[in-house]
Amino acid sequence: MMAEVDPNCNPMQPILPQESDHQHSYSATTDMDYPQAMPNQPGTEDFKNFDITRATQYGVFDRIKELIKAGTDVNQMDRENVSPLHWAAINNRIDIVKYYISKDAVIDRFGGDLNSTSLHWATRQGHLSMVVLLMSHGADPSLRDGEGCSCIHLAAQFGHTAIVAYLIAKGQDVDMVDRNGMTALMWSAYRVFGHDPLQLLLTFGAIVNKADKFQGNTPLHWACLTGNHVVINILLKRGASIDAENTKGQTPLDIAMQMKNVGLARKLRDERYMQGLDQQHPCQKYTTNKTVRKYVVYIFPFVAIFLMGWIPESSFWWPEKVALCMIFFGVWKLTTNIFFDDSAMNVIPVVWYFATKFWMYLTWFTIFFPYVNGMWENVGLLLNSALLFYNVYKCMMTDPGYIKSNREDKIKAILDLAERQTLSLNQFCSTCLIRKPIRSKHCSICNKCVAKFDHHCPWVYNCVGAFNHKYFLGYLIFLMGLLSWCFYGCVQFWKNRCPPMSFYDDGITGVSYKILHTSPWVAWMALNALGHLTWVTAMLACQLYQIMWLAMTSNERLNQGRYFHFHRYEQGPNSSEPGVCEEGHTHTQKAPKIISPFHRGIFKNLIDTLDFQCCGLLRPNRIDWTARYTVDDSVSPFHKVPFNAPRENYQFV
Repeated sequence: MMAEVDPNCNPMQPILPQESDHQHSYSATTDMDYPQAMPNQPGTEDFKNFDITRATQYGVFDRIKELIKAGTDVNQMDRENVSPLHWAAINNRIDIVKYYISKDAVIDRFGGDLNSTSLHWATRQGHLSMVVLLMSHGADPSLRDGEGCSCIHLAAQFGHTAIVAYLIAKGQDVDMVDRNGMTALMWSAYRVFGHDPLQLLLTFGAIVNKADKFQGNTPLHWACLTGNHVVINILLKRGASIDAENTKGQTPLDIAMQMKNVGLARKLRDERYMQGLDQQHPCQKYTTNKTVRKYVVYIFPFVAIFLMGWIPESSFWWPEKVALCMIFFGVWKLTTNIFFDDSAMNVIPVVWYFATKFWMYLTWFTIFFPYVNGMWENVGLLLNSALLFYNVYKCMMTDPGYIKSNREDKIKAILDLAERQTLSLNQFCSTCLIRKPIRSKHCSICNKCVAKFDHHCPWVYNCVGAFNHKYFLGYLIFLMGLLSWCFYGCVQFWKNRCPPMSFYDDGITGVSYKILHTSPWVAWMALNALGHLTWVTAMLACQLYQIMWLAMTSNERLNQGRYFHFHRYEQGPNSSEPGVCEEGHTHTQKAPKIISPFHRGIFKNLIDTLDFQCCGLLRPNRIDWTARYTVDDSVSPFHKVPFNAPRENYQFV
């Protein structure tokens, strides 16, 4: 709980006791019931009358020293059975805690109604720096409070992902159970409506189908009790058993129905159908077979593009064509409903791309060739095609810059960031368990962190990052060339096969009628070429603008407000000079200027991205973005900073 800062005392806000007899207790199964701030803040003249408890709550260090020198016991308990170390920990008084420890304060002393240690209090409040300090002096995170929860359970309950990561890195069992047999994964699934810390626990190897001791609920059961769709999706992808039963014989679906959650029940029924647990129709063994579904997804775009052009081109009577279109539309809907899921939608764009190009090439050599049989026209097409296929292949198959790390490196990164007081989700990926290099981002589709992440491109079924961005630009350039060649072939065909056309005499409708009447298939290919040419040209222009003029990736441009190294203010936080905004700084200027610190000039930016040397005439700036953690690469990613060293961006909660 947060109170206003008293201008006459320590700027940090204290957490104080209420008048009730249970002022400092909290429950592991209910919302936080922390001590509340007193409505009346004391003045400076009152500090001299503070006892050690009040002085600790308000952070009056001088008064504390006076009391200790006068003989006050640092381990004395107040009337609520709470020690001064507890109050210092919950208020994140780093210096006071250090002082108490130097005066032989008992670190693992239990106190309060729930028999908790100071480490429990700091953990629940989310003070990572305090947790690190207490554990560095021997505090035991495996001790259980009065409700049977250890620190990892408390951190998981309230979504303190950084603390969960630190506790596991320090050796805490990811599947440690509390007194009720619940793991941190169960608490996270039940209490936290977000990806973290659940993703982190799963990455560290938490057992996804472990059941609690008394109710027999798995994490999926607990997530269904609160309708936590985000967590449910993650658990299902990680192999959570959908037919597991608790002690009452209830499956997750039974719980969803009991909670009258219609959307969740439908989701779980669909999952049971996909796993073959529920029989819905005789062909289910084919419609749920992964191999069959994969082939349907791969073949469907080729057939769909063909039928959309062939039905109008055929010699059937027009009512028969209408009937065929209706049948085709019904088959389309039925196929997509039965065989297509979220994973299929990630594959469809790239398959649609190959299907479109296949029919364009076939049309060129079977229909357009008599009208574009010039040597240079066909040589140009083949050369453009060869370069397109090369760039597509390299863009699809090249590692875009995945950040690789073994378990030892992950543990080292967590401990290093925690001890440097910088372990946050802005710098740390809770899924990959790595320190994120600058300009990197976690791709939810590839489920990996990518260096110099631009975007995930569904048309090449890969991320675009540090190592394949140049091939993506080549892909766009030569794809634009192929589409232009295809449209050129359509124009040549119309010049030779269509009746004389004039927009002045015939108008748009007349010209369109002549084109469609001559060959609906060619009109369909032209429509495809123009449609793809529109987005490809726009994408290429956007990419070149971002690379050359902004020196940003697509991800950085879209999320520039979250990346503080792009922020420039007229006055820096501590000087009269223009400065960079770092996380945690406050400025009077509300809207910062967005300027890339990686800008080297319009043409140099492009050369750097293309990594183009031109026989040594050009010198691209080659940076290993997988190991670059700061704008200034002179700073080592694992440079040790003494714990609790002054930091401009450090804030107390």
